[in-house]
Amino acid sequence: MAETVESPKLTGNMFLFDSPELMNKESHGKLGFQAAEKNFSYCAKARAIPITVSEIMIAMKDYPIIFLNRENPAPLAVMGIVDEVNLFVDEDGKWETDKYIPGYVRRYPFGVASEDSGERLAIVIDTAYEGLKEGGEFPLFENDEPSASTQQAIEFCKAFEQDRIATNGFGERLNQLELIQGQSAQFTPQGAEEQKTFAEYFGVDEKKLQELSDEQFLELRKAGILPLIYAMMISMSNWRILLQRRARRFNMTETDILNRVDN
Repeated sequence: MAETVESPKLTGNMFLFDSPELMNKESHGKLGFQAAEKNFSYCAKARAIPITVSEIMIAMKDYPIIFLNRENPAPLAVMGIVDEVNLFVDEDGKWETDKYIPGYVRRYPFGVASEDSGERLAIVIDTAYEGLKEGGEFPLFENDEPSASTQQAIEFCKAFEQDRIATNGFGERLNQLELIQGQSAQFTPQGAEEQKTFAEYFGVDEKKLQELSDEQFLELRKAGILPLIYAMMISMSNWRILLQRRARRFNMTETDILNRVDN
């Protein structure tokens, strides 16, 4: 990479980004990028990836959708268990055909972050991305302005950010109603009498949902939240499928995997 001026520093960390910088023509004017969807190796170790409310209905078909905690109740699509392996990305970096790819992944190597002042949002690019280099396939800038390809990525990032804000409201409301509770994924090995836990997470508690007042329940229905809740509940059936996928990927039995959890 050519010598560049120092880019403005960012606050906090960005998931999947190793070296995020605020995009600017002084630092990145000669760089171009390869479309990230050609190789997903950068998220091959991601066990779970953030999704937004607009993605829940489609992601539920492929992944368990959970909350990592109650403090920051943002939905995650789970893509791996036991170890740091994304079971939907193969050794060549290809995402499995016909499986949903979250918007957070599709926008990479671009993202959105706040500057130190926190006064405005800025477009970020991961300068550690292998597909970003001088003279790359799609120039970041043309005639000192963002190129058409970059502008398209910027618009996607802006739309994603708006969706993320709506997603925050979704999680916060569920938390206010105390619907988010600790849960676990379990499996009964062949020949065993007791279930074994292979994943612990936070999800919407069905009993708590049933205990809501009529007014609270109606509020969730009018806000369009109920279908999202039910979708997350239905997605829990993907835990068993994920366990089977992990077993096939590494030529193991489901019992072998559960033994690794115990160890």
